[in-house]
Amino acid sequence: MKLALIGYPLGHSLSPILYKAAFEDLGIDGTYEVLPTESEDLISRIKYLRSNKYFGFNVTIPHKVPLTLFLSKFDEYVNMTGAVNCVKIKEDSSLSGYNTDVWGFTQAIDDVDLQGKHAAVLGTGGAARAICAGLYTKGIGKIDIYTRNVIDSKETIDTLRSRFDKIEINAIQLSLMETMEDVDILVNTTPLGMKNFQENSSPVDDKQIESLKEDAIVYDIVYNPLRTPLISKAIKYNKRHVCGIDMLVFQAQRAMEIWCGKKPDAKLMKIKALEEYIIKER
Repeated sequence: MKLALIGYPLGHSLSPILYKAAFEDLGIDGTYEVLPTESEDLISRIKYLRSNKYFGFNVTIPHKVPLTLFLSKFDEYVNMTGAVNCVKIKEDSSLSGYNTDVWGFTQAIDDVDLQGKHAAVLGTGGAARAICAGLYTKGIGKIDIYTRNVIDSKETIDTLRSRFDKIEINAIQLSLMETMEDVDILVNTTPLGMKNFQENSSPVDDKQIESLKEDAIVYDIVYNPLRTPLISKAIKYNKRHVCGIDMLVFQAQRAMEIWCGKKPDAKLMKIKALEEYIIKER
């Protein structure tokens, strides 16, 4: 089984470690390649994957939204989000798309009751769409979406409002963020804090984190480093926090189930990823 990851940049990815562990757990002879793919090369990359008998591939920034144009079939989460991160190549070379980010996001907070509650989401990219879909499935009542430019984000906001019309969705300029005392869960979907990409930056400052409810959750989908500046602030103010590695593991588990019909052990995959991370940091 040949699998791959496409996107740009990809130097930080732990996905090959996760899928190697999944192959071993399920007894599958497989490979997982990291294929850096810039926007102008997306079409040629898809042709390459089709012609070289890849079974499927994962999709990350900046292709999650544009790749939906190439799908013959897609699941309910792609329909909800307008974004795809997992693709299965069928025998006739057609592409079936899935959004396993939604699954990964919600599994990491499976024990949390968000019915009718208030969320703050930072960012408006493909990942933000998946997080809003996940919050929708959890019964969230209100989502404030913080963006660097409200005008440029209008299309995304309008799409989310049309698909989740039972939720109050507000677009707010990030620079206008003040306190967040009524927020139950704060989710960062931006790359701020990512290794080799403004890794010392947090999308919010201490004042916002400190103002959160005592039982509020801080969730950063960035997984490298494990302790991002945002997660460090959550720890500083004793807020429950969820690191991006959990979402990454669960979405990979779901992707393997889609590709081969079997679900690998998520705990084993996480252990292997953490071991690799620790080795690289020494």
